[in-house]
Amino acid sequence: MPELPEVETVRRGIEPIMVGFQITEVKQFRPDLRWPLPLNMPQRLTGTIIKAVRRRSKYIIVDLDSEETLIIHLGMTGRVLISDISSSVENKPETLQQDVMVPGPHDHIIIELEKRTRITYNDVRRFGAMDLTKQSKVDCHPWLLKLGPEPLSNDFSTKKLENLLGGKKTSIKSALMNQQVVAGLGNIYVSEILWHSGISPLALSNSLGIEKVETLKNSIVIILSDAIDKGGSSLKDYRRTNGELGYFQHFFKVYDREGLACFSINCGGKINRIIQSGRSTYYCPRCQVGSDY
Repeated sequence: MPELPEVETVRRGIEPIMVGFQITEVKQFRPDLRWPLPLNMPQRLTGTIIKAVRRRSKYIIVDLDSEETLIIHLGMTGRVLISDISSSVENKPETLQQDVMVPGPHDHIIIELEKRTRITYNDVRRFGAMDLTKQSKVDCHPWLLKLGPEPLSNDFSTKKLENLLGGKKTSIKSALMNQQVVAGLGNIYVSEILWHSGISPLALSNSLGIEKVETLKNSIVIILSDAIDKGGSSLKDYRRTNGELGYFQHFFKVYDREGLACFSINCGGKINRIIQSGRSTYYCPRCQVGSDY
């Protein structure tokens, strides 16, 4: 499932070609994704001007001048693709121009903008979701209501993280996966963050001192920022809005590296894989403090 870096990469891809432009046409090819799509969504979107494209955790938030907001979650296989259709229709006979709107087998929503740019939502497994809500009530939406702090925001501090972790009697891996603790983290990046900070995934979240929490907070910012710079991690279905793959997966230090040598200088350990809460955790038992080495 796309995590914060992948969703932020998509947001940055669509923001400059969407903000300030009017939606001229919306095609909806099925009534639902993971859940039913909003009632009369094409009619509610058509004619509106896009004011902003934001991100909250793993959600893309599109603010409209109708005072409604479109919330998008990519699920496991959701993709947002951009295409310029002006050249594809200008030389076609009028009878063939409608063919340009014919969707691919997994294209479920097509949004056209006034400058002949198309935004296509493609989702093979249909685990994604969309909803429309009033802008004034976005923060109260059930998908967003209980989310923790944004790890790349100015509000994300060591003290806040310490308070959130101190109230959890669970492993630090499980705590960081909890979206009420830190928004947007998932299995891949939590493993990478814990390796970077030298903290065992088995350590109890309420046992870390302030110095370790400070190190952890800095590692969260460093790993997420680096992943965004590299376009996210392409595992299975994820691609950027231009169709290209992200490449942070080529820089994994622990994730999916079971049995391989640890990258820490003078460590000499090998990467272990364990199961926590039904998910694979990768870590080095030699250099991640508090492990079972």
